[in-house]
Amino acid sequence: MLTDKQSLLLCGLMVGGLLVAGILDVLKNFIVLTILTIIFLMIVINLFYSKLNPKEELENQNKEEAV
Repeated sequence: MLTDKQSLLLCGLMVGGLLVAGILDVLKNFIVLTILTIIFLMIVINLFYSKLNPKEELENQNKEEAV
């Protein structure tokens, strides 16, 4: 589903979003909370998807190594 770089980018975006929203005290805002929740769910779904389908992960790694 997502590559390693995309997963790391999403994790960084999640941490950065939590940090900024916490500093600005806007974590109770519905829109901010919804965006952070969607990012978190994408990370978790990708984690389970890659564990359940290791064949696709190996194909993606082989393609990246060939380039």
